[in-house]
Amino acid sequence: MGTAFDTIAFKASACDGCGKCMTACAEAKQGASRISIVSGAGEGRFELSLCRQCGDPKCAMVCPAGALAKDEASGVIRWDANQCVDCLLCTAGCSFGGISVDSHTARVAKCDQCDGDPACVKACPTGALEWVTAGSVFKKYGDREDMFVPGLSGCQGCNSELIMRHAMRKIGRNAVLATPPGCIPGMGSVGYNGKTGTKVPVFHPLLTNTASMLAGIRRYYDRIGRKDIVVMALAGDGGTSDCGFHAVSGAAERGEKVLYVCVDNEGYMNTGMQRSSTTPFGSWTSTTPVGEHMRGKTQDAKNLPLIMVAHKCAYVATASTGYMEDLYAKLDKAVEASFRGFSYLHIYSPCPTGWRIPSSKVIEACRMSVDSNFVTLWEYTREGGLRFTRSPDRPIPIRDYVKLLGKYRHLDEAQLDHIQARVDEQVALLRMMAAEPVAAE
Repeated sequence: MGTAFDTIAFKASACDGCGKCMTACAEAKQGASRISIVSGAGEGRFELSLCRQCGDPKCAMVCPAGALAKDEASGVIRWDANQCVDCLLCTAGCSFGGISVDSHTARVAKCDQCDGDPACVKACPTGALEWVTAGSVFKKYGDREDMFVPGLSGCQGCNSELIMRHAMRKIGRNAVLATPPGCIPGMGSVGYNGKTGTKVPVFHPLLTNTASMLAGIRRYYDRIGRKDIVVMALAGDGGTSDCGFHAVSGAAERGEKVLYVCVDNEGYMNTGMQRSSTTPFGSWTSTTPVGEHMRGKTQDAKNLPLIMVAHKCAYVATASTGYMEDLYAKLDKAVEASFRGFSYLHIYSPCPTGWRIPSSKVIEACRMSVDSNFVTLWEYTREGGLRFTRSPDRPIPIRDYVKLLGKYRHLDEAQLDHIQARVDEQVALLRMMAAEPVAAE
């Protein structure tokens, strides 16, 4: 399935130009810094000069001595000092300024990612630099069997299909799956003409009884001694927060040993893009239209993950495909917790069709929703309480996120201010629950 590598990511909006990353790098390498922060296009904006560890490195192509080569295990472009003839052609070949001359040694120097523990990332006080380990996730799980057949009839760029394939690839065959009415069975996971699109046992309950049926299945497996089976749901927000909420709430209150995954695309997208209780304020849907008398949904979204926290579940977490390493880590914890009690994972899922967004922008929307705190990533256990798994500090403005989505194209200033206020309010509540102090500006 190809190759992926861990990498250093840079968030320009969070960089204040302090230079602490450069100091840390110089100290770690005992020479010139391999990373440079330079002035950007706008006032107070900064950019990064750093080796990109290119897949097709031009520095290595122009090196006449073969001193530069890509390490196939780590993805790092290694420099061999013994082979280097100090011609400096590599510095001309790099378009990113990622390899330069170290004045202390009079030889070239470049980032080697500190063997997977980069000093620059640890020194960054604003979170502008991040060590992204999604490459390791891909290498570990990329070759695992896909638990859904090719050719499901999801919309182009469907993020829900991405979620269900990743989740079941991680969990594997030792599972029984429920997919209530919605996009997931609608795209053919429960099959057509007597043939299923899922490689594990799957059933198609009603919107109203998914959690109840799973509870019965779990109890049956426990009775016959099959305690290793993951009994789980992949359900939409409508079937979870509206029609099926009584069953979900009851199963959570009883502590049923079930993994319930809510794939939240903020509406009933499979039946015509109607609003659900998790549809955010201001959203256009077919039942909250935009026109002379209406300007989208007039109520705020139900915060279903926090409601599940109030049920004292064994595990509750939020996740996004914008941050896959976080999602995979939470899948592990959610599965483990499902053998002890009710485990609930809420995954946010942009819908290209219903949200009026190009499929090529879906992952960007996932990331921006988290970076703006419209979506916050956290987890809860009875023993440890609530904790953030991605810092909510220094978010980008909400308006930068919502302008990406066609369903918010109509928003006026008052609506934007309302959304920003509600987001800030939710973050403040989560901080209180996590007993986390507000970061200084």
